[in-house]
Amino acid sequence: MLLIPAVAGCGSDGDDEPKNVSAKTAALGTITPGVIKVAVQPYAPYTSVQGDRIVGLDGDILAYAAKKLGLEVKPQVTDFAGMLAGVQSRRVDITIGGVAWSADRQKQGLFTDPPYYSPPAMAVRSGKTYKTVDDLKGLQLGTVEGYVWVKSIQAVPDAELHAYPDANGVFDDLGAGRVDVGFLDPLIIIAAQKERPDLKIDTQYMTPPTAAQVKAKPAYEYFQPYQTGFYLPRKATKLEKAISAQIDAMYENGELEKLVKKYGGDPEQFLKPSADVATARRGVDRPQDWTPPSIAQ
Repeated sequence: MLLIPAVAGCGSDGDDEPKNVSAKTAALGTITPGVIKVAVQPYAPYTSVQGDRIVGLDGDILAYAAKKLGLEVKPQVTDFAGMLAGVQSRRVDITIGGVAWSADRQKQGLFTDPPYYSPPAMAVRSGKTYKTVDDLKGLQLGTVEGYVWVKSIQAVPDAELHAYPDANGVFDDLGAGRVDVGFLDPLIIIAAQKERPDLKIDTQYMTPPTAAQVKAKPAYEYFQPYQTGFYLPRKATKLEKAISAQIDAMYENGELEKLVKKYGGDPEQFLKPSADVATARRGVDRPQDWTPPSIAQ
């Protein structure tokens, strides 16, 4: 999910401050004290806006943290490019919804600890099986514009990239046979299987490329499990630390396991980090002794 040119309309001004905001909540440094402005795109079952609420896995996680911190959640709907741009220009306090941590992206914003980890999922037509990167050679591969898989797909020999404005385009062309494999976040694929059985698609998990393969083609990194994060402006250090603390507590108290199961995910896949998560962030945007959060091993 790499940054592409921004679209306008992600920020707003003039919100009235909630009454009775505590000093502790005000000290978090949100744009409007007591309010957390959240840029999201329609990305069920991770993020959807219903009225003035964000629902979905990411929405539920943020709502839990915001309640603990005394913050009122106010969503602002945009697209993925607008989500990132809104954070980087500090027109919003945070963005959520399958945002992948990357060394480049963290230079322009702050990431929380991972609320979950995302395994390398593929949407494929029923009856087809693809297991490794080598199986993808020469195929028609789809994903959404700006997502991390764009670079990975471009590195696959003889494969052709099909990039779409949203996941529906991936699924439509997959069902029509114009695409062989779609790379999307796993809960998106699981939900589409249930909601659109006419597409006749399956969810498969890729065997991640080896270290030698990634060394030879660094873009293959995004065919490995990746860590998500909530993304905040560079100066929002107090807010990032506070939300990260709430996320870490949710690993401990079972709240994240409950939410992942609610949306059809496997906690063993989503809430246990792979070995490279720690090494990627240590000395970059985390201390050298940082340990990624995890449910009990």
